[in-house]
Amino acid sequence: MKHLIELSNVNKYYSGKNGSIHVLKDISLSVDRGEFVAITGSSGSGKSTLMNIIGCLDTPTSGRYNLDGHNVMRMSERNQAHIRNREIGFIFQGFNLIYALNALENVQLPLMYRGIPQKERTVLAERALKMVGLEKRMFHKPYELSGGQQQRVAIARAIAAKPPIILADEPTGNLDSNSGEIVLEALLKLNGIGKTVVLITHDKKVADMASREIKISDGEIDD
Repeated sequence: MKHLIELSNVNKYYSGKNGSIHVLKDISLSVDRGEFVAITGSSGSGKSTLMNIIGCLDTPTSGRYNLDGHNVMRMSERNQAHIRNREIGFIFQGFNLIYALNALENVQLPLMYRGIPQKERTVLAERALKMVGLEKRMFHKPYELSGGQQQRVAIARAIAAKPPIILADEPTGNLDSNSGEIVLEALLKLNGIGKTVVLITHDKKVADMASREIKISDGEIDD
């Protein structure tokens, strides 16, 4: 069976004032469909750069990245954008909610950009908010919600279009321990219904919730 996500000998360089910076060094890893994988490492280890590559937000300098059997590096920007919009749900540490919109409207927004009709996107958004336990907070603005509730709105937004892959970058980083546990439970629930979850974290307790951990240190996989 082919891997859903497969990186082979991936390197990433960035240009700096004093020359190029080698951020990822010969990374090879795979994630199977339906897995819950935590990618861990300290600040500056390269884990967020790795997530950006997995999420088609950035491209490797060298190496190979296959997503569901397709070579991402040979895709046009349009096709990569299609993957980002249709195949991957992103959850970020900073929530990235629009404060002028209520929870339901925030979740509907990316569905609107995809051209989904109003009635259908309302149904999808309501279903996603119910899945994360916010059916009674649909019409609340972000400033009326706790940090944990805001992050659950962000999760609902990520899953509303039913993407098969969820990428979460430090989703509990700005939350207290109780709110963080609720968010992790939501991610475990998503994994339980078949979503592939890749979680970026520096927190060992968070990583222990995953079924497998990949450690990154100074841009390399730490065996």
